[in-house]
Amino acid sequence: MNRYFDQNLVELKESLLTMASHAQRAVSLAVQALISRDDDMAREVIEQDYVIDRIEMTLDETAIHYLALRAPVAFDLRLITMTMKISHDLERVGDEATTIARRAVELNLEPPFKPLIDIPNMASLALDMLKSAIDSFVAGNVAQARAVIYKDKEVDGVYRDFHHELTHYMLHDAANVVPCLHLIVICKALERIADHASNISEEVVYVYEGRDIRHKSNGETEPVPATGK
Repeated sequence: MNRYFDQNLVELKESLLTMASHAQRAVSLAVQALISRDDDMAREVIEQDYVIDRIEMTLDETAIHYLALRAPVAFDLRLITMTMKISHDLERVGDEATTIARRAVELNLEPPFKPLIDIPNMASLALDMLKSAIDSFVAGNVAQARAVIYKDKEVDGVYRDFHHELTHYMLHDAANVVPCLHLIVICKALERIADHASNISEEVVYVYEGRDIRHKSNGETEPVPATGK
């Protein structure tokens, strides 16, 4: 029974990694579609969003089934429940990728806009955070997870600067309002992707340390004993 249950946990983690791969690819393609002004690529992201949704639903159902198999020890219980939460964050990442793709299609109706060249940097930061968060989950690397949380401030700073720049463009030329509004939404989507990466990292800390560090500044928290690993 233990061996069977352990194998189920491995399969659950593998499903989560598959979902993470789809989410990361969706964000990358959406940003690439935006930069290259490729409507077909953007529509591919939109049309494939159901894949991520379907994996989340299947993963949740599987996790609940595993919980019903037996009363898991504390570590296994945290692993299963946090896997469900991480899958929800990944589903939201997929939604943000869809938002970027839809805005890319709308932007393609407008002339090319200068600030667009700065989008890849923000996207790279958010995707690096997401990859590191998932890697920390796989490796059980709490230090790496905490580093992702700290990095979220950098993305927030980029978003604030970008928002300020785009507001400046809108105030000085009414013709810039429509493209700038689309770009603000895109930047906010990237900022939210970074937030989801930070959420995943907090969930990783909870899995491996048994500490809930949500709503704590800089990821700091009072020690809470972890049991059952």
